[in-house]
Amino acid sequence: MQKITPNLWFNDNARQAVEFYTSVFPLSKITGGDKYPSSPEEGLADFQKDFAGKDLTVSFNLSGLDFVAINAGPEFKPSVANSFLVNFDPSVDEKAATTIKQVWDRLIDGGQALIEIGEHPFSKCYGWVKDKYGFSWQLMLTDPAGESRPFMIPDLLFGADAQNKAEEAMNYYASVFDDSKANVIARYQQDDGPVVAGAVMFGEFQLAGQWFAAMDSAVEQTETFTEAVSYQISCKDQAEIDYFWEKLSAVSASEQCGWAKDKFGLSWQIVPENMAELMQKPDAFKTLMSQHKIIISEY
Repeated sequence: MQKITPNLWFNDNARQAVEFYTSVFPLSKITGGDKYPSSPEEGLADFQKDFAGKDLTVSFNLSGLDFVAINAGPEFKPSVANSFLVNFDPSVDEKAATTIKQVWDRLIDGGQALIEIGEHPFSKCYGWVKDKYGFSWQLMLTDPAGESRPFMIPDLLFGADAQNKAEEAMNYYASVFDDSKANVIARYQQDDGPVVAGAVMFGEFQLAGQWFAAMDSAVEQTETFTEAVSYQISCKDQAEIDYFWEKLSAVSASEQCGWAKDKFGLSWQIVPENMAELMQKPDAFKTLMSQHKIIISEY
């Protein structure tokens, strides 16, 4: 089971977005989902009543990485602070140079180029695109002589209030999760705009065996992490929930339904691995809506 699952927040169009993403990326599929209670009396908050009986979540897999799409309202907007690095490796796909352009063309339709696709010093083909739903993707033709990487890697951009904190965050997260390590860090050699010498130009690390990337922003950012991307941690029992909650929850105002925000502004969902089973119990949704940290015994 994947320990950490990216969750993407959508404004009442989650299924449409998931159908789009699974059509864009190779070897991708919808894997499941849950519904809101069928009537407001079953625990829906006022802002959720229009969603009665609709999709609550849509689970999907993009080229080997599990995601969850949350179908909700306009409360949270995606930010460039959270993106996904997509590696097109010619040693794995002989048509990688063609595939990357095809994926770019699909994602840019209705979207926006943050960095135009083309040749860069670190890749013969790279581009950063914000899609029509507001989420951003970094597409890169990978050097097959380098270390093998997963096709898709969550990438964290540290700017605004979190400027120059990428290495601190990488080390902190690695101290929280088992089976974690830093893979590589490329540093800025001198001060450049908001970054200082020694800050992280690009870093890769693993948490619970899963790959992540991190960067300090080289341009002034007004955007930082938002709840539109959160990372769901699957916990085996209450003790593990308590552990991650104590380590990661640093903003009491953001604590709701198992959600927590850490000291860098990144959002997490700390949930039991049998959450789907718990949600089948009487008044489960009402119980969830009343909780901050999830207490399994209350279900």
